[in-house]
Amino acid sequence: MSLESAEAEGTTPARSSSGVGYLWYQLRRSPLTMVGLGIIVVVLFIMVAAPWIAPYNPDKLDLLHRLAAPSLAHFFGTDEVGRDIFSRVLWGARTSVTVGLAIVAISMGFGTVIGAFSGLVGGRVDTLIMRFMDVVLSFPSFVMAMALAAALGPNLINAMLAIAVVRIPFYVRLARGQALSLRSKPYVKAAMSFGAPRVQIMRRHIMPNAMAPIIVQATLDIGLAILTASALSFIGLGAQQPTAEWGAMVATGRDYLLDQWWYPTFPGLAILITAVGFNLLGDGLRDMFDPRMRGR
Repeated sequence: MSLESAEAEGTTPARSSSGVGYLWYQLRRSPLTMVGLGIIVVVLFIMVAAPWIAPYNPDKLDLLHRLAAPSLAHFFGTDEVGRDIFSRVLWGARTSVTVGLAIVAISMGFGTVIGAFSGLVGGRVDTLIMRFMDVVLSFPSFVMAMALAAALGPNLINAMLAIAVVRIPFYVRLARGQALSLRSKPYVKAAMSFGAPRVQIMRRHIMPNAMAPIIVQATLDIGLAILTASALSFIGLGAQQPTAEWGAMVATGRDYLLDQWWYPTFPGLAILITAVGFNLLGDGLRDMFDPRMRGR
């Protein structure tokens, strides 16, 4: 049965839930998820193609055309030193989205391993790890990220590391919950009874079967990571001039908001649209992987 005939008859094609075809079918059933996927595809294309599609060098100064309004020559206008804002927004996608992806990759990687180990081992080790994570979670996330970024020094790499450290406990708790559920499964008990090393059990049995909710959470977190990194840049703890980064551009442009509205507006819209895209895709993936949401 084809996907088209299945949709016409209101039935689901007989495919494995792990197949690419089934995944694509589920994505197509949600218009908002497709919108989010479309936004992400466009953003990723801009990241790759920025050197070729940007009409100007993002760092080129042109004092004769400083703070020029949007026009055919400069689609988004120019900034206080004549740099083309459209070009800087395109190049800023490389910086902002890469930082968001790196934050999620670091926090998900460390958090998943620690949480899976904690849930599998149990006992005092599990208690010690989780109490430490509770301490970290007791602080407001953004305040702690600001403190870490300020302690490490105001630059984009340190801001990225600070946000990643703050996000690790969320993945630890999620991975631990999955590990606690999976370690009671017969195949895990069989591996433990045969004396399989815990590292091997984690690698072969726990982590592969726990990744679905973790991937969903990671997709949702990318938008949050971009927003948080932009916020740190906005207050001067992230990207520094002349780096083309959306949060830093909004921070500089706020001084010109009343008279040159385009300066902070277009980088701010780029942050908003990208975050919405990842959130829409994350919501769609959550609905697909959570059986409780499928009937809605």
